[in-house]
Amino acid sequence: MAKNEIHTLPEVNFSEEGPIRHLHLGSEWIQGSMLVDAPNVLVHEYIQRMMAWMLFVDPATVAQRQALQLGLGAGSLTKFCHKELRMKTTAIELNPQVLHACRGWFKLPADNTRMQVVLGDAAEEIRKPQWLGAVDALQVDLYDEEAAAPVLDSESFYADCRATLTDEGCMTVNLFGRTSSFNGSVNKIAAAFGRDAIWSFKATREGNTVVLAQRTPSRPKRSLLMERAEVIKAQWGLPADKWVRVFKPVNA
Repeated sequence: MAKNEIHTLPEVNFSEEGPIRHLHLGSEWIQGSMLVDAPNVLVHEYIQRMMAWMLFVDPATVAQRQALQLGLGAGSLTKFCHKELRMKTTAIELNPQVLHACRGWFKLPADNTRMQVVLGDAAEEIRKPQWLGAVDALQVDLYDEEAAAPVLDSESFYADCRATLTDEGCMTVNLFGRTSSFNGSVNKIAAAFGRDAIWSFKATREGNTVVLAQRTPSRPKRSLLMERAEVIKAQWGLPADKWVRVFKPVNA
């Protein structure tokens, strides 16, 4: 989106539902959520699953890695990677109102030496040289106010995503929406990554399906995945043992 079109971006607002605060882009669709009394907890099941890249690396190395989020949402993944995992973390967000809301309502810290938010078009930003081969965890969650389908969902976009990843790097993407096509999206991801690089969860109750794509395809033994899952669950409170049971390679 060009800079002179910035006025067309949707208004940002929030709602309260008991202990949970939701972010909206001028519509009923929830773009992200936060437990007001525990702001770093990942509220939604699909957001937790966006962390499943951790199963493919040694948990002891997580803090040494780089995370990049495309789409800030309510800042949940950015806060978790920065504060809980202690990773170097960057988020790319198009709408400055979303960043303002995250800082004012969702307890996103100010930029610092380990965390920053870049205002810009994700499709353009990830082509910049500093990201090539630099990202260990690329988390893609790009939706507009209608939440009908991913905003960026082309083979060329996914090829650019793959180019940002380190050899052990992994992309996780949230596929959701009334007009989205899971099979169509997976085929585009497969064209960019190779079908043997892709893993998929079953859909959540809300209809979100998280897909993982590895820069370097691997087939870790279930015993290794469960071993890592137990560490992830004990150290960071994520239901990683359940992940191992409900995701699998798409070509299995």
